[in-house]
Amino acid sequence: LWRRRTITFYGQPSNQDIVELRSSLLYTRKFSRYLQHLDITLLKPTRSAFTQDFQENLRGLFSHLAKSNSPLLSLRVECVGLDLLTINSVVRVEFRKSLTSFLKKVGQRLDCVYLKGARMTLKEGCELLDALSCPKNECSLSELNIRDLFIFHIRVYSSSTFHQCMAKFHNLVVLTFNYNCVCDEVLDTLRENSGHSLNTLNIKCHMYDPHEQVVRGSSWRNLALKAPKLRVNFWFEGVMNPNHLAKILLEEIPVRSISLKSYRFRDRDWPLSPTLVNLIPAYGHLLQSFTLQMNNEQEILDEELLQLILSCPRLLLLDLWAFLSVTFVEKLLQLRAEGKSSLATIRVR
Repeated sequence: LWRRRTITFYGQPSNQDIVELRSSLLYTRKFSRYLQHLDITLLKPTRSAFTQDFQENLRGLFSHLAKSNSPLLSLRVECVGLDLLTINSVVRVEFRKSLTSFLKKVGQRLDCVYLKGARMTLKEGCELLDALSCPKNECSLSELNIRDLFIFHIRVYSSSTFHQCMAKFHNLVVLTFNYNCVCDEVLDTLRENSGHSLNTLNIKCHMYDPHEQVVRGSSWRNLALKAPKLRVNFWFEGVMNPNHLAKILLEEIPVRSISLKSYRFRDRDWPLSPTLVNLIPAYGHLLQSFTLQMNNEQEILDEELLQLILSCPRLLLLDLWAFLSVTFVEKLLQLRAEGKSSLATIRVR
């Protein structure tokens, strides 16, 4: 009962939220000797006074867990958003210090770490990653999520410090990060240190994150050879330019899932047909999930989507948020009824 605890900080908490927060903090401290999984979430911080309380509560909690020698195995700190204006610089620095110090003390025994959404500077983010590092034979970390760890516009892939931090991780099984962290050096490091264990890469590519770097197909091929169970899941947000997608979606990548989300006014000038017809079918032998969310009122995609489904015999999940005709849905269901498609889940909205 006390092995897992979720603590949620609300930016505008109701009275019930405050009661639940105090209860969670109390029980986490009281039964810390049993705690194995801790999830901490900050939702929509809107007041600087609130973020000050948030930082002080976490500092006290981390200090208590470290002193009580809690058997913590996984730590999830999500959606902190340290780049928000409502979090002043003092709170930001103190929070980072508290978290870094805590990770240095317990990092060796953690199996899973989520630092999603922190939005730190390059230096701050690398300090956190360095705090997690440990000798090769003592490192137990198998799952690492640093999605949105760094603030927008940073070319993380060009940082030698980041390369050195990633070189300190061994035996990773699941890694989640942004495409602005991907480069030949990082892929080579993953191949050398985690090729025997790595089976999942989750990669987010956002329009505000640099994503025009050149990554060699040979780097992906070598990683896939060393990690034969590897499957890659891509999330694209606001990246619909077919030329940009073609540079990212190389045929050497063992892609299992692709999600394309457009932003109405930014992406309306980029046709999606080249991507559906030329790029995605290259993964037909592996692709299991495809999600499309866009305003395609100026581009009818019914036939392209049907051909895509036929070219991906292993496709199990199809999630479409787009303008589609009734005829398309009828043909899609007919393909499934005739056994020409392996789709198990179809969502059309």
